[in-house]
Amino acid sequence: MNSTTAKDYGQFMLYSRALAGLAGMLLLAGCAVDVGNIGSAVGLGGPTGTTGALAVGDEPYSVQTGAAILGQGGNAVDAATAMYFSLAVTYPVAAGLGGGGICIMHDAVRNTTQEFDFEARDAEKAGAYAVPGNVRGFAVMQAAYGSLPWQKVVSPAELYARTGVPISKALAMRLAAAGDVIRLDAGLSAMYLDESGKPKAEGVVVANPDLADTLAAIRVGGSAPFYSGAIADRIAAYAGTEGGTITKADLVATAPEQVTPRVTQIGSDYVFIPSRKAGVGSFAGVLLDNLAKAQTTSVGAKDLEASVVWALQQALKDYHVSDLPKDLGATGFATTDARGQAVACAVTMNGPFGSGHMVRGTGVTLAKAPSSGSVGLASAFLTPIIAARGADDPAELAGAGAGGPNGTAAIAYALERIAGGDEILSRKDLRSTGVAPYDTVNAIVCSGRSCVALPDPAANGLGALVPVREN
Repeated sequence: MNSTTAKDYGQFMLYSRALAGLAGMLLLAGCAVDVGNIGSAVGLGGPTGTTGALAVGDEPYSVQTGAAILGQGGNAVDAATAMYFSLAVTYPVAAGLGGGGICIMHDAVRNTTQEFDFEARDAEKAGAYAVPGNVRGFAVMQAAYGSLPWQKVVSPAELYARTGVPISKALAMRLAAAGDVIRLDAGLSAMYLDESGKPKAEGVVVANPDLADTLAAIRVGGSAPFYSGAIADRIAAYAGTEGGTITKADLVATAPEQVTPRVTQIGSDYVFIPSRKAGVGSFAGVLLDNLAKAQTTSVGAKDLEASVVWALQQALKDYHVSDLPKDLGATGFATTDARGQAVACAVTMNGPFGSGHMVRGTGVTLAKAPSSGSVGLASAFLTPIIAARGADDPAELAGAGAGGPNGTAAIAYALERIAGGDEILSRKDLRSTGVAPYDTVNAIVCSGRSCVALPDPAANGLGALVPVREN
């Protein structure tokens, strides 16, 4: 692993050992798990006779949480859910409880692929704050396809919030860029600014007791306390006094959509992308349609990179996008398990820390309303994608672009390379989105029994492999 992620990993291991007596949730447990094979860009598979469970994302501590859940026998849905809730603590700039997103789940054993849409939407009476979708969205997906008790996948995030977790380099970079947003809110300022008023640096331990209490309520009661209980009351009351219009009725009515994703074919792979009906993730379909057109030309057939660039430019024209904020407050992650289940998710706050307002007594920062200018496009650029030879075959690629059009283009580029027979084996083989620092791509790529977890080569994420020995 490189020096950046090595430092993050070292901090995580020291911290998780210190907390083991409290929960034991963050340790990779059992003799079937080889902790030594976890790294920032994992090599081919595990030892002979092993199958791999993998996790990848933008923020290292959340990836370690996903790996821990996989190591404890959880499936890909369990791991993705645990990663999301951990991100709400370790990466709230992009993945707070107040945001929304989309996941695509592929289960080869059940011969099914499902899309879960839970975009943060405008309140019925509009206003500055979005009605959150994430908590209910992940709860519905985990109830349908998870294998572990709900409490077990929420507990790691609660522990992080209660006892504190060091700021990773991934978060520190976004804090430094979001200082002006943080300063406008007392809760965010107290948490993420130092005594001199500057964003806290990498390695500083940050706790959020109010968020821990909120997560404890979710752990015990599922999504209900957040949408119809005491937490919902606080969100509605806060929004009403701060110029927003989220009502208790808005929260109660929140319901994720479970639909069949759009299916397209690239090479011999069936590629599952966000459905045409979904506003969330819609940019992916437009870009892939344009990419198919580009490759019918003599230039496009010979030059994949030129085809992707043309398709990206055309898709932006189709969306009438000429300029976007530097940071749309989004992130993507993916997990796979040894039983043929794969999950790709992307979530957003519609800007760094969303609205920049934390609901007092809950630790929850509300996303910005989608109708609030260009940040409303953040959901369109969420690009979870899964590719497989067939509905009953394990995924060959599970990944997500997020944060802007370059993340979508990068995952499309990876798909086309795989379809063309290229092997993507290391971070440098995955197209970087470094020209747009908060557009990222993270992917798990499999060929036969060999799989790699590849975080964006220009970002500060982590890929983790948990080899599980077959009996």
